[in-house]
Amino acid sequence: MTVTPEDIAYAKGLFEGLGPVTTRRMMGGACLYSDGVIFAILHSDLGLMIKAQGDFIQHMEDIGQTQWVYTRKSGAKGAMPYWSMPEDALDDPERACDLARQALTYLE
Repeated sequence: MTVTPEDIAYAKGLFEGLGPVTTRRMMGGACLYSDGVIFAILHSDLGLMIKAQGDFIQHMEDIGQTQWVYTRKSGAKGAMPYWSMPEDALDDPERACDLARQALTYLE
């Protein structure tokens, strides 16, 4: 499954309050950027995910979000710095932008 142009338009609309959001397609998904900084991805299987570093990781855990974890061919587990978006943020641009702004404070 790949991310559709409609999926990308939805994500850009959700984060419209950040100002111009640009995207770049990658491996069946898309990266979302604010001022050249990647803050979220659209994953073809996992949906919209926000990047978390620093203290923002604990915040994402505290609100019950899960990290993108995958299994390598060797069987070892790996983790990416992306976390699921809260369900309520998926249809609330103000909440989504608030999370994105928090994420960006640790990414800039």
